[in-house]
Amino acid sequence: MVVEKLNSSSANEIQEDPLNSQGLHPDPEKLYYHDKIKLEILKKLVGQSIISVNQFDKELVLEICKFAALLEATEIAESHPLDGKIAITAFFEASTRTRLSFESAVLRLDGKIISIADGKSTGQAKGESLSDIGEMFNAYGDLVIVRHTKTNAIEEIMQNLRIPLINAGNGSGEHPTQALADWFAILKWKPELKGEVKDEDKIHLGILGTPGSMRAVKSFLKMSLLFKDVIKKVSIISELADPLGEELAQDIADSELDFVITNDINEVLSDLDVIYMNSIAFLGDSYKALDSRFKLNAESELKKDAVVLHPLARLEELSPVLDNTNHNLYFTQAHGAVFIRQALFISMLNRFNRLPENIPVIH
Repeated sequence: MVVEKLNSSSANEIQEDPLNSQGLHPDPEKLYYHDKIKLEILKKLVGQSIISVNQFDKELVLEICKFAALLEATEIAESHPLDGKIAITAFFEASTRTRLSFESAVLRLDGKIISIADGKSTGQAKGESLSDIGEMFNAYGDLVIVRHTKTNAIEEIMQNLRIPLINAGNGSGEHPTQALADWFAILKWKPELKGEVKDEDKIHLGILGTPGSMRAVKSFLKMSLLFKDVIKKVSIISELADPLGEELAQDIADSELDFVITNDINEVLSDLDVIYMNSIAFLGDSYKALDSRFKLNAESELKKDAVVLHPLARLEELSPVLDNTNHNLYFTQAHGAVFIRQALFISMLNRFNRLPENIPVIH
């Protein structure tokens, strides 16, 4: 097996990127250029809310990612796809990347934003119910994006809500658009994973964290099961003996994927093709920083072509020494979230007729 230290010269061959950021930046056109985007599949999202990965199948995920790739590679701002539409970003929990990427996606499509950046500034601070807040959202916008500390918050808001909602993270529940951004990055990196691949080309996923209680990891694992036909093995790296919980454990059992749990990333690292990192782990009833068994640094032995994902923000578990290598797919992962969310907005609000007429890859 070929492994190499992160400071080797071949790991530092960086592709050009219009954002001039570090790391690997695959060409988005390769994801859709010979595979037209199926509008009838995307139209299944019209008027729908995005709550859970359970709503998706592989076909829909692929069309969303192909559409996002088109949006990344094509200048469509002058078509004003969201002109006249108002999106509400209601964040009752602190956020940097998620809130800003949603708002950037709306504004770059010429929509407008009403933002709740702090739940303490809402009527909830005075005891107002989330269901009443949901009723008010109906009058103020065309779509709402919600993040909340409570796992059941989305269910409460939707009791009276009649406009589409996107779940941007609900407690220890899910973060489905993060999973879409994760797989968008993976599919740009290796577009052949859209279809059938030979056994030797299937990927070994390593996932660090506790999927049963961490929403980003949970959603990534759930979406990965949709791609079970191109996955050779899944390794969970966690301090917990049971990091999954009953529901996820059953999902994995039903998938019949080869699956292992380890408490040391170094036991599997040299065989991993994709490493999904996290900065914290949920252990029982609290969060704690990770120790050296869960970190990547200059001494880590990664496969030559292995890539690293991270939902960010990172702490000491992911050394900046990886930033300037082709193992770094996490910056592309973060940048691509804007285009995933643009694809969702256009689809949910049925603004396909606002796209430029000279795009030949949509049918």
